[in-house]
Amino acid sequence: MTDSLLSDRDGAVVTLTLNRPEAMNALDVDLKEALRDTLASLESDKSCRAIVLAGAGGAFCVGQDLREHAAQLESGHTDLDTVRQHYNPIAQRLAGMPKPVVAAVRGMAAGAGASFALLADFRIGGPKTRFLMAFANVGLAGDSGVSWSLPRIVGHARAVEMLLLAEPVKAPEALAMGLLSRLVDDDEQVLTAAHELAARLAAGPTVAYGAIKRELSIGDAGTLSDALAAEAQAQTITGATADHKAAVNAFVAKQKPVFEGR
Repeated sequence: MTDSLLSDRDGAVVTLTLNRPEAMNALDVDLKEALRDTLASLESDKSCRAIVLAGAGGAFCVGQDLREHAAQLESGHTDLDTVRQHYNPIAQRLAGMPKPVVAAVRGMAAGAGASFALLADFRIGGPKTRFLMAFANVGLAGDSGVSWSLPRIVGHARAVEMLLLAEPVKAPEALAMGLLSRLVDDDEQVLTAAHELAARLAAGPTVAYGAIKRELSIGDAGTLSDALAAEAQAQTITGATADHKAAVNAFVAKQKPVFEGR
């Protein structure tokens, strides 16, 4: 594991920390490859039942490392192959992760950093949290799934405004718009609140959570028939789990169910 990405496990919760605080956790090749490959590993890791994504220091992530990018442009490397090699796989892993993902968005989330946060299932922020769709400020279109996630959260018209004007959105407005799921009173509480939520989710029916996420990804963009077919398939899968059987038995016995994620 590279030093630019830290991975810590607490029970069934894995915390991934973007660890380039001196660069506000800007994404260089080393960090992008580490995040891509670690997410791929966690996807099939049954002992991991929830993920927290955080940034070291005072920022979540400001997106692409422009110093590294400037050096590449100077060398004549103008094809943004990093989108296909890094950003797209990371976005697909985050959105399709079959277990809950909680983003601890402390400080600035800009560019691809904001895009990654928007692909999490929950986003916890504090007073200094900011979202900035910074792509147009450097003459680029959006990436890392922002054209898919942002309109679903804030609506098409507001997404156009945020991407074209590229103005920062402060924490209270971000909460009202749905960019944040929860807003805590102190920035120092952001990571703690994210861990508490992730621990709660990790103790839940994680197979069902993954199935719900797949249902929503289909139902949100498809037809009613698509949604019904996805729901039927999901209920077949979840109905055969030990968690479902245990929960039904606990209900009948008037007890609290214990979920094991299987």
